[in-house]
Amino acid sequence: MPVPSTVILETERLLLRRLLPDDLDALFALYSDPEIRQYFPEGTLTYAETKEELDWFLNGHPAHPQLGLWATIHKATNQFIGRCGLLPWEIEGRTEVEVAYLLAKPYWGQGLATEAAQALVDYGFEQLHYPRLICMMYPANQASVNVAKRIGMTFEKAMEDEKGQYLLYSIDKGAGKQVNR
Repeated sequence: MPVPSTVILETERLLLRRLLPDDLDALFALYSDPEIRQYFPEGTLTYAETKEELDWFLNGHPAHPQLGLWATIHKATNQFIGRCGLLPWEIEGRTEVEVAYLLAKPYWGQGLATEAAQALVDYGFEQLHYPRLICMMYPANQASVNVAKRIGMTFEKAMEDEKGQYLLYSIDKGAGKQVNR
């Protein structure tokens, strides 16, 4: 019996596939970098914490296997350069699906996060049939704000949870990419 493909989606420059146990060292390199993790409430992760997260997402999100964080591979080099995906959240009594993206520093500023995020929006709407997708980020994370705007999301509101203030951006299915003024 053939092994099922681990590829979730592909863009011009990126391949998003299920995480594999062999991705642990590359994922830890991302998660242990304070600059990469500066806008994450939990900060950097230890090797053991990274392995725990990796194990959690090996087969998709445990409660929503069609969702999860996926290895992001740069097709030109076949290198693991990040992890992107779709994550479920419960916000104000409503189930939301977040477009999540995190790339290694050498790949910042090349439009790769936007490319991955746009592919995730398309996948979430066209393949998974979600009516709405969101992005959440700290107010100081201007790079993530810019990505959210580039993929057609608009600012919805500032919110606060036990970890502090964050911004909620959203896009509804059928809204398409809009020019944000």
